[in-house]
Amino acid sequence: MEKTLNTKFTYTEKKDTRSGFGDGLLEAGRKNPEVVGLCADLIGSLKMGAFQKEFPDRFFQVGIAEANMMGLAAGMTIGGKIPFTGTFANFSTGRVYDQIRQSIAYSGKNVKICASHAGVTLGEDGATHQILEDIGMMKMLPHMTVINPCDYNQTKAATMAIAEHDGPVYLRFGRPSWPIFTDSNQKFEIGKAWKMIDGKDVTIFATGHLVWEAVVAEAMLAEEGISAEVINIHTIKPLDEEAILESVAKTGCCVSAEEHQLNGGLGDSIAQTLVRNNPVPMEFVGVDDSFGESGTPMDLMKKYGLKAENIVEKAKKALARK
Repeated sequence: MEKTLNTKFTYTEKKDTRSGFGDGLLEAGRKNPEVVGLCADLIGSLKMGAFQKEFPDRFFQVGIAEANMMGLAAGMTIGGKIPFTGTFANFSTGRVYDQIRQSIAYSGKNVKICASHAGVTLGEDGATHQILEDIGMMKMLPHMTVINPCDYNQTKAATMAIAEHDGPVYLRFGRPSWPIFTDSNQKFEIGKAWKMIDGKDVTIFATGHLVWEAVVAEAMLAEEGISAEVINIHTIKPLDEEAILESVAKTGCCVSAEEHQLNGGLGDSIAQTLVRNNPVPMEFVGVDDSFGESGTPMDLMKKYGLKAENIVEKAKKALARK
């Protein structure tokens, strides 16, 4: 069994979060006949094949025409359908931002924009595909809910939960195999942060793949006698401000950790909350105003400062500023 330095969270298996989406979509389709799937020529990459096989009349292969896919999805909602669109995160946002803004967000259409291969962990495909701005782009849109789950189980649960949510959603997930460390039967609550580890010295707010790195960082800090609180911010919008403020009122400082640009990401949202309510020392782990590049996911995580040791470094820096 592989595990962290303590036994609070361990894992025995790795699996990509995109498979959590595919399995969650299948379950959502079984529960609700109004759920339909649309894909832009990436059925295998988005793990939508099982849904297509079981519900061929509810699946639409639109080809490499992402803007058209968003328009079709918006139109389907008028007839009561719940469309889940699937393509890479870069093509789910940057390529079709106008269509999302005008046809989906503006009128609050019940479209679920499901985006795989986000962040530098896309790896060898390089900078043109490693979008690091998507959370910022989507959270700025009125009416849009933004969700970034941390592992296979949480992605599956989130996919099923958004099928029951009325309104547009951006669901972000990734390509690489990643530790499965959350419960398989978890209840996913949109907009409700999850305090995974209780602590008193510093808070680590993390999202997506960086939640696992935060768990590892907590164990490393504990070995040095530093008590870190780890909070999983799977929903970036609406942000659970109550959970954030409650934690920093206790610890007095914090770190945000995300596989995204520092500009416009989770850290920005938390900082705005703190400035308005309770300013405390805060440090940021994320990509600092840079495009990605080709490389293995783990090498890129290390190069761009997205590993547990980077969270530890920033936690100590925040503590020193208290």
